[in-house]
Amino acid sequence: MRLGVNLTYRNAVHVAREAESLGYDLALAPEGYRSDAATVLGTVALRTRTIDLASGVFQIPARTPALTALTAATLDTLSGGRFRLGLGISNPDISEGWYGVPFDRPLGRTREYVEIVRRTLDRERVTYEGEHFQLPAPGCTATPLRLFTEPVRARVPIYLAAVGPRNLELTGEIADGWLGVFCTSESLARSVRHLRDGRIRAGREPDGFEVLPGLPVAVNDDLDAAVDAVRGYVAHFVGMGDHKRNFYYALAGRMGFEREAAAIHERYSAGDLRGAQAAVPAGFVDRVSLLGPVERIADRMREYMDNGATTLVVSPFATTGEGQAEILRAVAAARESLS
Repeated sequence: MRLGVNLTYRNAVHVAREAESLGYDLALAPEGYRSDAATVLGTVALRTRTIDLASGVFQIPARTPALTALTAATLDTLSGGRFRLGLGISNPDISEGWYGVPFDRPLGRTREYVEIVRRTLDRERVTYEGEHFQLPAPGCTATPLRLFTEPVRARVPIYLAAVGPRNLELTGEIADGWLGVFCTSESLARSVRHLRDGRIRAGREPDGFEVLPGLPVAVNDDLDAAVDAVRGYVAHFVGMGDHKRNFYYALAGRMGFEREAAAIHERYSAGDLRGAQAAVPAGFVDRVSLLGPVERIADRMREYMDNGATTLVVSPFATTGEGQAEILRAVAAARESLS
């Protein structure tokens, strides 16, 4: 059983080094409302030696494919070949509200983006004529894209974040791994089937594909207190933006929490953050997290591995770096109890 950890920008180095000492396989840096991923990963790359690093995830609307490839090549060099490139199309509010990029035909945009990034990382001289990307620009005689960064290995793995069935199938088809969020052990099994369908369609072997569900973790003998630690995280994702275009709102509905999702979104949109958190059902939090004492967490970890996870990526919910490190030690102990 392999383990990964989602870092926060404030305690990234401390937590990554603790994870490295505990034998964690991977440290990921998220990107969104609080920090970018590249800055955090560059800092952590120079302060660690063995743990792999990944963007979790670079937002596709935020960067051109060329810049993403250049950043990936740089981080892979700085880390001595330990970088994995995680990408995600983000969501309509981020794409259009932050970056002014239309959120139309996201699957086609992702396919073209990954193809350009791969060719660039292969040090090809890249020209491209797609529906979403044209390199060089039409009617332009500029020099085509090409990287001169010296590679440290033959291939940088590319992972995609995906939620819906079609996006999952695309991920299986064109990527080396999948980054999941809000996964129950049961929904993970369904997602793995879609990923395998995509790989079969592309004529690729299922073996070797990485399945990395991301799971909030709160260690506490008091299960209610553990739930409370994660409620704000759930309220943010379910409550943000237009509910008609919110993937996480829809996911909560598919899990049987339609009324609760509506209440969360209504209160969050009105600025009532405490009310939104209070509306988050404990059952939903428990199904998408690792909560409670070590023994209970170990049992849940086994369920995820049995349903197709290759690496469990944990988000330690604590307010300090040392608190996060304590959770990492507890998760490592849970893994040890299963061996």
